[in-house]
Amino acid sequence: MYESEDALIKGLVNGEDAAFRAAIKQYQVSMIYLARNLVGDKIADEVVQKAWFSAMKAIPRFEKRSSLKTWLLRIVANEGKTRLRKENRMTSLEALTEADPAFATRFDDTGHWETGPAQWDADSPDELMTRDELKACMDQLIEALPEMQGATLNLRERQGYSLKEICNILEVSESNVRVLLHRARTRLFRCIENFEQTGDCCTS
Repeated sequence: MYESEDALIKGLVNGEDAAFRAAIKQYQVSMIYLARNLVGDKIADEVVQKAWFSAMKAIPRFEKRSSLKTWLLRIVANEGKTRLRKENRMTSLEALTEADPAFATRFDDTGHWETGPAQWDADSPDELMTRDELKACMDQLIEALPEMQGATLNLRERQGYSLKEICNILEVSESNVRVLLHRARTRLFRCIENFEQTGDCCTS
């Protein structure tokens, strides 16, 4: 019924239940992922529910300057940050993006690793975690990241958004997005190296 985004938007504007169900089916998972990175599992569902409520009120004014998914994720980000401010848990961006001299040379100007972990070898399961164990460890680490770092990493690595799109969703500058992404990747890098040396999953 809603084979194009324009048709789905029209259905939402007209208040069609089928359109709302289609939108939830298509975008809910991404919205939950982002909310969890911002506010944690406990209140992520509540943040997403509020985001849907806000989105349905605003959909008649949606100007299509971005995709519907990007617009919805921006609303989730705003709802999440508002909730954090209310609970006095919003960490300052300056604190999240302060320099990490020990890892200053790990990444190039594009945000990619200059060199991989010292002994990383994905084809050596006896020396590293199994794929399932590694994935579980990475998931734990991502959940433990500061809110904006986790959200940035989720949008970039899990959902494939460009830096410009992430700026639009989180409403921060591109330079801050780069630093947030750099710090999140640094934590992942440190976790992998710690496992190689100790066999333990370290999320700190």
